[in-house]
Order: sequence, then structure tokens, then C-alpha cells
Amino acid sequence: MLSTPVSGGPILSKIILVGQAPGVREPVLSKPFAWTAGRTLFGWFTQFCNLNEASVRSQVYFAAVCRCFPGKTTSGGDRVPAPDEIQNCSSWMNQEIDILRPELIIPVGKLAIAQFLDFQKLEEVVGRSFQLKRNRHAFDLIPLPHPSGASTWHRMSPGLGLVRKAMQRIARHPAIRNLRDEAAIV
Repeated sequence: MLSTPVSGGPILSKIILVGQAPGVREPVLSKPFAWTAGRTLFGWFTQFCNLNEASVRSQVYFAAVCRCFPGKTTSGGDRVPAPDEIQNCSSWMNQEIDILRPELIIPVGKLAIAQFLDFQKLEEVVGRSFQLKRNRHAFDLIPLPHPSGASTWHRMSPGLGLVRKAMQRIARHPAIRNLRDEAAIV
């Protein structure tokens, strides 16, 4: 793993968004989802939840499967963290779940989703809601695909429709509705 860990900061929230690992730009910009994938992800939150990037960043806790940039592959793409790297970082996310006791966890991308669900294809999980329990704490899980510019899955069928369905579920979730209600008061 390369560079320094990337964090969304100490946000007390009932919602945890779990990314895969930072890209090459995130350590430089000191925030998760700071580039192309972030523009797409925050666009989804604006479109479906009426929450802009600043609102999401200030009210949702950002975690990740791995906190440091894993480096590039020989072909130039971001390297997928190895199982031992994932295992080394797993205690952080488990502790965050224990501390925050979220009502909603939103894993973004196959690697993040796989930390919670056993699946083969994104079509099996995106657009659905799951009730899970970890360390005696129950929460809802609504998976999203990775909003990477390199991926076309979320921009064509069936991904496009499943993202819409997932984001509609997220928008209707009580934890998200509470964020919108709190923002309206301020």
C-alpha cells in the first residue's frame, strides 16, 4: 500500500459509506471520492436524495476497506488490494461500526460489498436492501456499484436501472430522511 491513509474525518453519523480504497488523487486531496468517481457518486446523492456533496461529506461517515492507495497494476489501473491487506485493515471498519452503530451502511463497489455479502455479480445485490448484523448490531445495507469513470456498468442496462433503484431505496431510508430534515432546520 502506498501513501498516507485517507479519511472522511470524524463525523458522528448513523450512515456509513464504505469505499474500496483511495485512488491516486485522494491522498493528495486528503478526502475520499475526490475525483471522477466522487463527481458521479455525489451526483447520485444530489439527484435522488437532494443532498449535495458538502451535505453528504459533513453528515455521512466515510470508511473504506483499505485506507491507503494500493498502487497501480502493470496495465495502469488501480491495483485491487490483496486479501492480507484487506485483513490488515478490517479491524478499522469493524471498530467504526461498533462505535457509530449505523442504521444504514452503503458499500460502494464490489470489494466493499464483498465485505458484507457473498455474491457473484453486481446484478444480484445492487438495487436491493439487506438487513444484516455484525457484532450484535443490526443495520440496513444498500449496495452501490463503483462510480468509476473506467466502468460502464452503472451507465448502461441493467446497471443504470439498478443504480436508480438503489438510490431510490437510499433516498427513502429513515437515516437519509433524517439528514434532509436536519438540513432543512439549519
